[in-house]
Amino acid sequence: MKPLLLTALLFLPPIAAAAETPAKKAAPVPPPPGSPSAIPPPAIQIKAALQTAAPAHREGAMVLGYDASGALVVLRPGTNSMVCLADDPRMPGFSAACYHKDLEPFMARGRELRKEGKNAKQIFDQREIEVKAGQLPMPKGPATLAVLAAPETAYNRETGEVKGTLRYVIYIPFATSESTGLPLKPEIPGGPWIMDPGTHRAHIMLNPTM
Repeated sequence: MKPLLLTALLFLPPIAAAAETPAKKAAPVPPPPGSPSAIPPPAIQIKAALQTAAPAHREGAMVLGYDASGALVVLRPGTNSMVCLADDPRMPGFSAACYHKDLEPFMARGRELRKEGKNAKQIFDQREIEVKAGQLPMPKGPATLAVLAAPETAYNRETGEVKGTLRYVIYIPFATSESTGLPLKPEIPGGPWIMDPGTHRAHIMLNPTM
């Protein structure tokens, strides 16, 4: 799995990092010799990213992806509550995210801070300050993020087909183990637990059993 866009999300679990950064830990991979570009057409990016969303939410989800210059842009406007973030095609492997639109200010701010060169702790601390000051809105209720990750061999860059693993995060800002009844670490394989309790980035982790 490529490290959104966990690092975190950098302090975020690898899941969330895909969406916030949306970077992976590995260095960028240049296009193969003779290849015009490492960036697939928008239709391929959209198809691959939408596999992260629940089937009922795919048709109306907004999709963010990359233009020919590598800039993050809106590939497709949305009509429902979900935002999907396409895989960064310049990185090895595959990692795409889909999250509730109420998380977009949080995710976008993380991408901005990462672009400024901030590290995981600096991003966490800055957003904590901004959320507590009322400058950075967070969801008023639980909000879900899903990440689809796969090794390079399981991602067809020509067709957009991905055979990967889905992981989930449910953000509940400032929730604690006491307020949710959840443990601070998984007590059974694949069981839920709460990460970053008591902070703006408190979230329930739901990892598949490997």
